[in-house]
Amino acid sequence: MIDETPASDSAATSTALTGHALIQNYLKTLDGSPGVYRMLDDQGAVLYVGKARNLRARVSNYARPSGHSGRIARMIRETRSMMFLTTRTETEALLLEQNLIKQLKPRYNVLLRDDKSFPNILVAKSHPFAQIKKHRGAKSEKGDYYGPFASAGSVNRTLTQLQRVFLLRNCTDAVFESRTRPCLLYQIKRCSGPCTGKIDLAEYQHTVQDAERFLQGKSTKVQEDLAVEMARASEAMEFERAAALRDRIRALTQVQQGQGINPRGVAEADVIALHMEGGQACVQVFFIRANQSWGNRDFYPKTGSGAEEAEVLEAFLAQFYDDKEPPRLILISHPIEDEDLTLALLTERAGRKVELAVPLRGEKAELMENAARNARESLARKMSESAAQSRLLEGLAEAFGLEAAPKRIEIYDNSHIQGTNAVGGMVVAGTEGFIKSQYRKFNIKGEELVPGDDFGMMKEVLTRRFARLLKEDPDRESEAWPDLLLIDGGAGQVSAVAEIMVEMGVEDIPMVGVAKGVDRDAGKEEFHRPGQRPFALRHNDPVLYFVQRLRDEAHRWAIGAHRAKRAKQVGATPLDEIPGVGAGRKRALLQHFGSAKAVARAGLPDLAAAPGISATLAQSIHDFFHGTK
Repeated sequence: MIDETPASDSAATSTALTGHALIQNYLKTLDGSPGVYRMLDDQGAVLYVGKARNLRARVSNYARPSGHSGRIARMIRETRSMMFLTTRTETEALLLEQNLIKQLKPRYNVLLRDDKSFPNILVAKSHPFAQIKKHRGAKSEKGDYYGPFASAGSVNRTLTQLQRVFLLRNCTDAVFESRTRPCLLYQIKRCSGPCTGKIDLAEYQHTVQDAERFLQGKSTKVQEDLAVEMARASEAMEFERAAALRDRIRALTQVQQGQGINPRGVAEADVIALHMEGGQACVQVFFIRANQSWGNRDFYPKTGSGAEEAEVLEAFLAQFYDDKEPPRLILISHPIEDEDLTLALLTERAGRKVELAVPLRGEKAELMENAARNARESLARKMSESAAQSRLLEGLAEAFGLEAAPKRIEIYDNSHIQGTNAVGGMVVAGTEGFIKSQYRKFNIKGEELVPGDDFGMMKEVLTRRFARLLKEDPDRESEAWPDLLLIDGGAGQVSAVAEIMVEMGVEDIPMVGVAKGVDRDAGKEEFHRPGQRPFALRHNDPVLYFVQRLRDEAHRWAIGAHRAKRAKQVGATPLDEIPGVGAGRKRALLQHFGSAKAVARAGLPDLAAAPGISATLAQSIHDFFHGTK
């Protein structure tokens, strides 16, 4: 448990003190409890969040006037106050530290910026004929889960292999029940056709067991069993079955040959290698499960203005496994400072023992060498791309007359069909390219808008965007404020947006409208700025291509959001408006009655007879359609 009482308060320290002297003054109020400390600047912004086994001992290190790295020395000089919170255990301190880092994003902390979940393969067993599919998120569905895989591509490749070898179905239960003829997957030998009785339940369940053994790393045993079955079928003169088994064996052999690095002595591990250069870091993670490599992913954590390798890797481990179950073995490229504390945290999250090791020889060292090489090469590519991106941003600043190269560009576009299903889209680009986690879509809500009023739609989008920014960060201290706005449109769009910016008091943000030329050909774009004449760039100017990419990405994002909204509306029925009728019950009603119109006409007894519909809900549905209060 965390002690709710702060160990000290900034009010206890004289505001005249700064740096080492300020920190020294705090030592009078600290004891040897474990806990978390925060260092704040003169604006109250958090510079750094740290954990401590012993708060007094840890903070006393910062009170020394010398012996610090350049990064720590800068942090101490900028410190104007501190906050402390004690915990009962060191593990709680580590957990609290990571939660605060994720929430506050302090400048001097190492921060993992990628929080995407990893996909798994699910063998769903809610139906007698098990379904195999890709799965993300909570493991709430009945079945067996295998993973994690590094990417959707890794999962899709493995699923394709499993379909080719074991012929398992991937269709939903609803599609399975409605089939009267085998689908295309059966015709191309990717499914055994259980939906139409092409394979009996016992044999299908046997192939499911084989597929799960393959996912558990027992592919050699599966291959041996298939060979025995093929021989028996041949002896029994079941030549068609023997040929099918032969094809499965060949497919399994091809899978084994194409799996790449498959360690014999490492059944389950994450191989984590760090490479740092020029103040930047790349962490490469390889997933080893069931003696197979299930892909790799690279990460580029913020290094906290110059953290050392041990601190970067330790922070990465704590944040990476914040919402992921650690494997039994984690191989790391560098030793970390608080290994015992990190192990305690990982063991607690896994609910079993976790081993952490820096391999020095043998197969594990070879795995680490491969991961380290990938980290080194990935960082080199990233730095090269960042350098090219920086040159483009500098060229953009020169072309548009900006004071400095923009760090955050927001690009806006609208999409609709004659005003229906109107959606506004915002994409974000910065020094490292597109920042997809920052993309936003806006469902146009203005009822007074004339259908197809692009000016009005853009006004609504920008009003909502900047109203929220002003509410969340009125002092513009965060990185969420753009340095440049790109609007898909000409003088009219720019004028409409400029009015909104003036009304909201944010007219100092540069804005450029990107409009097609007279022939509406790419390469003849005209650029519009408030109060200035339009201009164009050279046809072969790299900045022009860069702006085109930004504009096209905004268009792609907006039209994708519009299509999704339109598709949702196409599938909408009056059933969506009935309280208590969710997606599952809606599907059950439509399958039972055939259409929403038939549901509306059904009597109360018929509604109550539908699967999954209680008497109370049947009454609610009947009242909804027949106006009974």
